[in-house]
Amino acid sequence: MCCAIAILGLIGPRALIVFWWLVEPARWSVTFGGSPLLPVLGLIFLPWTTVAYVLVWAAGGLSLFGWLVVALAFILDVGTYGGGFTGNRDRVTGYYRN
Repeated sequence: MCCAIAILGLIGPRALIVFWWLVEPARWSVTFGGSPLLPVLGLIFLPWTTVAYVLVWAAGGLSLFGWLVVALAFILDVGTYGGGFTGNRDRVTGYYRN
Protein backbone atom coordinates (compact mmCIF):
# COMPACT_ATOMS: atom_id res chain seq x y z
CA MET A 1 0.00 0.00 0.00
CA CYS A 2 2.82 2.37 0.84
CA CYS A 3 4.41 1.81 -2.57
CA ALA A 4 1.15 2.67 -4.30
CA ILE A 5 0.94 5.96 -2.41
CA ALA A 6 4.56 6.75 -3.28
CA ILE A 7 3.96 5.99 -6.96
CA LEU A 8 0.86 8.22 -6.98
CA GLY A 9 2.89 10.97 -5.30
CA LEU A 10 5.53 10.77 -8.02
CA ILE A 11 3.42 10.12 -11.09
CA GLY A 12 0.19 11.90 -10.09
CA PRO A 13 1.28 15.53 -10.47
CA ARG A 14 3.18 14.77 -13.65
CA ALA A 15 0.13 13.10 -15.19
CA LEU A 16 -1.96 16.08 -14.08
CA ILE A 17 0.47 18.49 -15.75
CA VAL A 18 0.41 16.58 -19.04
CA PHE A 19 -3.38 16.24 -18.99
CA TRP A 20 -3.97 19.89 -18.05
CA TRP A 21 -1.44 21.05 -20.65
CA LEU A 22 -3.28 19.07 -23.36
CA VAL A 23 -6.74 20.24 -22.26
CA GLU A 24 -5.95 23.92 -21.64
CA PRO A 25 -2.77 24.88 -23.53
CA ALA A 26 -3.70 28.57 -23.68
CA ARG A 27 -3.55 28.91 -19.88
CA TRP A 28 -0.10 27.33 -19.80
CA SER A 29 1.09 29.51 -22.66
CA VAL A 30 -0.11 32.70 -20.98
CA THR A 31 1.19 31.66 -17.55
CA PHE A 32 4.71 30.91 -18.76
CA GLY A 33 4.91 33.47 -21.56
CA GLY A 34 4.69 31.00 -24.42
CA SER A 35 7.96 29.25 -23.61
CA PRO A 36 7.68 25.49 -23.03
CA LEU A 37 11.03 25.34 -21.20
CA LEU A 38 9.81 26.24 -17.70
CA PRO A 39 6.78 23.93 -17.76
CA VAL A 40 8.95 21.03 -18.94
CA LEU A 41 11.52 21.71 -16.23
CA GLY A 42 8.68 21.93 -13.73
CA LEU A 43 7.32 18.64 -14.99
CA ILE A 44 10.66 16.97 -14.37
CA PHE A 45 11.91 18.59 -11.15
CA LEU A 46 9.10 20.42 -9.29
CA PRO A 47 5.72 19.09 -10.42
CA TRP A 48 3.66 20.14 -7.38
CA THR A 49 5.10 23.65 -7.54
CA THR A 50 4.31 23.88 -11.25
CA VAL A 51 0.72 22.75 -10.73
CA ALA A 52 0.25 25.22 -7.87
CA TYR A 53 1.76 28.08 -9.87
CA VAL A 54 -0.55 27.51 -12.83
CA LEU A 55 -3.53 27.03 -10.51
CA VAL A 56 -3.13 30.34 -8.64
CA TRP A 57 -1.65 32.46 -11.44
CA ALA A 58 -3.72 35.50 -12.44
CA ALA A 59 -3.26 38.13 -15.15
CA GLY A 60 -1.62 40.59 -12.76
CA GLY A 61 0.74 38.01 -11.26
CA LEU A 62 0.51 36.18 -7.96
CA SER A 63 -1.11 37.54 -4.84
CA LEU A 64 0.23 36.85 -1.35
CA PHE A 65 -2.11 33.88 -1.06
CA GLY A 66 -0.82 32.59 -4.40
CA TRP A 67 2.78 32.80 -3.24
CA LEU A 68 1.86 30.93 -0.05
CA VAL A 69 0.26 28.14 -2.08
CA VAL A 70 3.34 27.94 -4.33
CA ALA A 71 5.63 27.88 -1.27
CA LEU A 72 3.62 25.02 0.28
CA ALA A 73 3.82 23.12 -3.01
CA PHE A 74 7.58 23.68 -3.09
CA ILE A 75 7.86 22.27 0.44
CA LEU A 76 5.81 19.27 -0.73
CA ASP A 77 8.21 18.78 -3.67
CA VAL A 78 11.28 18.98 -1.45
CA GLY A 79 9.61 16.62 1.02
CA THR A 80 8.95 14.15 -1.76
CA TYR A 81 12.65 14.07 -2.63
CA GLY A 82 13.86 14.16 0.97
CA GLY A 83 11.42 11.50 2.14
CA GLY A 84 13.18 8.88 0.05
CA PHE A 85 16.45 9.57 1.84
CA THR A 86 15.06 9.38 5.35
CA GLY A 87 13.05 6.27 4.56
CA ASN A 88 16.04 4.41 3.11
CA ARG A 89 18.85 5.48 5.41
CA ASP A 90 18.55 2.31 7.50
CA ARG A 91 19.27 0.23 4.40
CA VAL A 92 22.42 2.12 3.44
CA THR A 93 25.56 0.47 4.79
CA GLY A 94 27.99 2.77 6.46
CA TYR A 95 25.47 5.51 7.21
CA TYR A 96 26.34 7.02 10.56
CA ARG A 97 23.47 8.14 12.72
CA ASN A 98 24.08 10.33 15.79
